[in-house]
Amino acid sequence: CTRAQGYSKGTVRRQARRRCAMFGAAAVGINQTNPNNDIVVPNGPADGISCVRWSPNSNLLVAGSWDNQIRCWDVQMNGTIVPKAAQQHDAPVLACAWSQDGAKVFSGGCDKMAKCWDLATNQMMQVGAHEAPVRHMFWVQEMNLLVTGSWDKTLKYWDCRAPNPQLVVPLPERVYCMDATYPLLTVGTADRKLLIFNLQNAQKAYREFESPLKYQSRCVANFPDRSGFCLGSIEGRVAVQHVDPVNQAKNFAFKCHRDTATSDIWSVNAIAFHPTFGTFATMGADGSYNFWDKDNRQRLKEFKKCNVPITCGAFNHDGVIFAYAASYDWSKGSEHYSVKTNTLLLHSVQEKEVKPIPSQANRRK
Repeated sequence: CTRAQGYSKGTVRRQARRRCAMFGAAAVGINQTNPNNDIVVPNGPADGISCVRWSPNSNLLVAGSWDNQIRCWDVQMNGTIVPKAAQQHDAPVLACAWSQDGAKVFSGGCDKMAKCWDLATNQMMQVGAHEAPVRHMFWVQEMNLLVTGSWDKTLKYWDCRAPNPQLVVPLPERVYCMDATYPLLTVGTADRKLLIFNLQNAQKAYREFESPLKYQSRCVANFPDRSGFCLGSIEGRVAVQHVDPVNQAKNFAFKCHRDTATSDIWSVNAIAFHPTFGTFATMGADGSYNFWDKDNRQRLKEFKKCNVPITCGAFNHDGVIFAYAASYDWSKGSEHYSVKTNTLLLHSVQEKEVKPIPSQANRRK
């Protein structure tokens, strides 16, 4: 950000596109796991990939997985990907997050612990605990706290220097999905409830209501402007919701990750917003990822399907790289699992794939 302060947005975007083109030059050959010819990250996880996060200010990438590890790579714009280090949990890793300065990585999972990994010293320490697996976590810089959501039906806020949580918030059910972009915290629970928190008053949700989708909540992502969120369900559908009841008329839902030829319906496993344009990606159990424009209600780009589900994904800090995991999500049981089906990939994002295209109706306005 500091280097870009003296340049116009157009100049910064042109520079990002040039870096993106260099990055994309190293793509590997097309196969069933990688039909879009994206870059395969080396030394990837040996078991199901559950979470992927980019550093907020560099191209360091971390991923947590069911082999109990959290791994870090340095993704360079010439196409080189350097494995940096890894740390071990005592059980599968389900969640990870970065500190705002990019110096620390937080992780949690089925060992019921939240841990902090100092990348400079390569040391990991426990900073929190729950009575059941930690499903989601986020670092909230404005509060200088780590917030964790668990299957023990609580949210907990941790000062990493203290042994006990600063705040414990009981929930009606287990945390199934969650996103935090200060001051908005959105939580979806196992009973299809949605709880909206204003983190300036984090003790209690200021709105609680039933999901607008009829089936189990799978993922949620807040709008970049914090005015609402997108909620994905196991029934191949995304709800676009606004927080302020005054804007309820703008709410809508759309179908995705479905096969009209076979009538198959797949889970929406993850949603990620682009940091520049406010468009977003959905990742599905059908093995595809798509880019969408909610404001103009249209799909911007449909990609070819992998032969395994896409379990998670994220855009890097300037939006020129999209990381995603082609990995089994256990939706068909253990008999369909193969250790060879866990691949972390990087897509070189073109501006035309993510930049909003005004609809004809909006153009006339």
